[in-house]
Amino acid sequence: MEKNTTMNLRVNPAIKQQAEDVLKQLGIPMATAIDMYLRQISLTGGIPFAVSLPKVPAALNADNMTAAELHAALKAGYDDVEAGNVRDASSAFSAFRESHR
Repeated sequence: MEKNTTMNLRVNPAIKQQAEDVLKQLGIPMATAIDMYLRQISLTGGIPFAVSLPKVPAALNADNMTAAELHAALKAGYDDVEAGNVRDASSAFSAFRESHR
């Protein structure tokens, strides 16, 4: 089938790079992956995977905490800061990404 339509997309550069890294390991060019995705939308009549918000553990969900539990969690956080148990956001997100590959 002839491919002659061009798509211009704006995407987050970091997400694009991460996707390219995975696709390179799989031996799939980005254009082929996008084509596969669009074909799956056509075949399934929708997004070909579940789209949902991640489940937040109850221990981290302030909406489900009592006032006392929330206060205790906030105090524990402040105590960590006072004790120097902190890291900048960049290194925290970097460590998170590494642990979730």
